[in-house]
Amino acid sequence: MGPGAQPVFAPAEPPAGSLVARYASATRIELARYLAIEGHAPFLGELMADYPGRGGKMMRSAICIANARIFGDRLGEDYAPAIRCGAAIEMLHNALLIHDDVQDGSEERRGRPTLHAMHGVPLAINAGDALMFSAFQPLIDAVRPLGTDVARQVLEVTTTMARHTAEGQALELGWRDHNMTDLTEADYLQMALKKTAWMGMIWPAQLGVIIGSGGDIDPDHVLRFGYFLGLAFQIEDDLRNLAADPGYGKERNGDLREGKRTLMLIHARRACTKAERERLDAFMGQPRPARSAEDVTWLAGLMQECGSVDHARQVAQAMAGAALHEFSVAYAGQPASEDLDYLAGLPNWVFSRP
Repeated sequence: MGPGAQPVFAPAEPPAGSLVARYASATRIELARYLAIEGHAPFLGELMADYPGRGGKMMRSAICIANARIFGDRLGEDYAPAIRCGAAIEMLHNALLIHDDVQDGSEERRGRPTLHAMHGVPLAINAGDALMFSAFQPLIDAVRPLGTDVARQVLEVTTTMARHTAEGQALELGWRDHNMTDLTEADYLQMALKKTAWMGMIWPAQLGVIIGSGGDIDPDHVLRFGYFLGLAFQIEDDLRNLAADPGYGKERNGDLREGKRTLMLIHARRACTKAERERLDAFMGQPRPARSAEDVTWLAGLMQECGSVDHARQVAQAMAGAALHEFSVAYAGQPASEDLDYLAGLPNWVFSRP
C-alpha cells in the first residue's frame, strides 16, 4: 500500500452471536470511522490503522460497554456513548502497543512484524503519538451529550489511569535498564497493577460505570475487581510468552530476550543456586543483542526446574479467585443479564482465551 493510500480496516471478527462479537463489531465501526479521518495522510493514516486492523480481543471495550449497560438501565439499546468510549479505549491501547514494541525492541505483534520493524522507529513513534491524541475525540464525543459532571469524572479517571500506566511502564523499563535484580513479588504485582490492570481493566470498567450511571455511582466501586483481574491477566500473559503457542502473537521467550522482570524470573532468582543466580544476573545485565539463544533456552529451563512456572500459575489462579470475590461484591444486587454473565466469566476466560 502506498504512503497516501486509504488504509484497509478489516480485522477478524470474534465468533458470531456472542455478546463480545456484537460489542466488538459496534466498536470497530466507530473505530474505523474515527481512523478514516487520517486515512489519506501520507506516512501516517496507514500506520495508525495497522495495529487496530490486526484484530484483537476487544476485551477492554467490552468491559466498558458491559458496565455501562449494567449500571445504566436508562440506556436501553442506545449505548452509543459507551461504544465511543470503547473506540477511544482501543485507540489508546493500540497506541501504547506501538510504543511498547519500540521500547522493548519487540519483533512481532499479533503474528506480524511490529510497526517499527516495518516502517522504522521514527514513523512508528509518530503514529503511536497520533493514535493516542486522536483517542480524545471519541471520548469527547461520548461525554458531550451527558453533561459537565460526567465529563469531569471521565477526565479524572482518564488522567489517573494515564499516570498509573506511565509509572508502571517506567518501573518495568527502569528495572531492565538499571539491571535491578533484588526485586520481590510485591514489586512485580505493584508494577502489573499500574502497567496492565489500570488501563486494561480498571479504567474501562470505570468509564462504563460513569457513562451508564450518569455519574451517580462512584467509579471506584469496580476498582478492586479490575485490579485482581488485571493481575491474573498479566501473569497469564507472561506465562504464555514462554510457551510455543502460535495464537499468542508474539515471539516465544521474547520477555526473556527483552530482560523483563516477570514473576517467574523473580521466583527463579530466589530459588536457584548461587552459581545459577550469578549467571542469571549476568544475562539480565546484557543488552538484548548480546543475549544468546542458548542462554535464553537455559533460563527458560531454569524457571521450570525451580518450579517458577508452576508458582506463577498458582498466583494467577489466586488472583482470578480474588477477582471473582470482588465481582460478587461490586455487582451484588444487579439483575441477571448477558453483561453480568460476561464480566463474571472474565476471571476464568483469562486462562482459556485464544
